[in-house]
Amino acid sequence: MLHHALPAALLALAAPFAAAMEPMAVDGATDGVTVTQFSFHQRVVIRVPRITSAPQPRVAPVRYKEKRGPRCIAADDLRGAMIADNSAIDLVLNGGRRLRAKLDGDCGPLDFYSGFYIKPAADGTVCADRDVIRARSGAACQINVFRTLKPRR
Repeated sequence: MLHHALPAALLALAAPFAAAMEPMAVDGATDGVTVTQFSFHQRVVIRVPRITSAPQPRVAPVRYKEKRGPRCIAADDLRGAMIADNSAIDLVLNGGRRLRAKLDGDCGPLDFYSGFYIKPAADGTVCADRDVIRARSGAACQINVFRTLKPRR
């Protein structure tokens, strides 16, 4: 999240340079009106850590069945990820919900053993058939579809 004092601090730092800038007339006016323009750009990349399982008592593993999933998820909801199979990564969301991100056919989830990066779109979401996940090694894979995971009974 961008700190509220940051833009003011940047303007204060840039003020001495503004005086050295060449004046620009506004709408053809020649009465010495000077306009200075500043642009601020922000880049957000979210690192999603891989969840490692700690030694636990012997319990039957939970089996999941896939159901139709959402097209997009809020990037803020991501909490972790696990390698699911040869073409998918399981995502853990807020509240313990789980989704399976099915990847391109030529992507292997083992590339993501130490976590991955997601750059959310301007709307703060990660969408299937639009966004890619990037491994720390540099590999990039497109998300084909999200599937909701529900425990089998």
